[in-house]
Amino acid sequence: MEQIINVDRMEQAEELFGSFDENAKIIEKQFGVHVVFRDSRLKVSGDEEKVALAVRTLQSLITLINSGERLTEQNIRYCIRMVEEDSEGNIAKIAGDVIAITSKGKPIKPKTVGQKTYCEDIKKNTITIGVGPAGTGKTYLAVAMAVAAFRAQEVNRIIITRPAVEAGEKLGFLPGDLQQKVDPYLRPLYDALFDMLGSETYSRYVEKGSIEVAPLAYMRGRTLDDSFIILDEAQNTTSEQMKMFLTRLGFNSKMIITGDVTQIDLPTGKRSGLKEAVRILRNIEDIAIFRFTEKDVVRHRLVMDIIRAYDKNIKNVN
Repeated sequence: MEQIINVDRMEQAEELFGSFDENAKIIEKQFGVHVVFRDSRLKVSGDEEKVALAVRTLQSLITLINSGERLTEQNIRYCIRMVEEDSEGNIAKIAGDVIAITSKGKPIKPKTVGQKTYCEDIKKNTITIGVGPAGTGKTYLAVAMAVAAFRAQEVNRIIITRPAVEAGEKLGFLPGDLQQKVDPYLRPLYDALFDMLGSETYSRYVEKGSIEVAPLAYMRGRTLDDSFIILDEAQNTTSEQMKMFLTRLGFNSKMIITGDVTQIDLPTGKRSGLKEAVRILRNIEDIAIFRFTEKDVVRHRLVMDIIRAYDKNIKNVN
């Protein structure tokens, strides 16, 4: 069977096929079809059902291209998943929405419908809890939203924290003073801020007290007004630490709490403050709880496969 897609501009076809036809090859391999471009037309041939899926995928990708998106392996595979789930109508929702600009001028955008909803929850609510697996952009998008609010002068400070919980190594054996001991735990947060602000701008804001990256223990006894506050790796907070953090909220502030409840490093017998907070706070107005899934993973495609394999294993064990 064959189906034809008319292409308005040569640039569309070039973006669809990619360098050395790498984009077209992903679609051909996924659906077992053959894609050819001639005379402003795409011809897709193969099994009838597979051709229909491939055509819908190509049309979704054209929607992205027309909105100014560059095609990558990640968003091509995301479109394929959406088509296979009959939900490609949502593709237009993620096109063109820029959250912030990095120090190198790169736009930061939601890459999945889930990420888009997460960002909307952050805008609408005072407290947002983002729960989900690794690679879904929970922390990076939270930092991007914080930087955007700071640049727009909606807040005066960005405060980012995470618990210094030992995951297989003891803090006491690490070299240096307390700050040097906890710095490795905070490194992903530094990296996100460096990416968005540049190291010099970041250092200048830290010196002025406008940006603070610190262990959770440093939050005790404080009231945080006019601030955008992020608690990362919240699955490793105890119930007491989570309550302490939540009650730091001051006027004209936002809080984002992120974590992955499948990666808890607390000692046996200790309850996760994140799991408890999700249960206790789920019906409170102005608090949003968003759950990411493996569909929102934006790292290497194998990360999603690994998460699925582990989830399947857990279900089989149980």
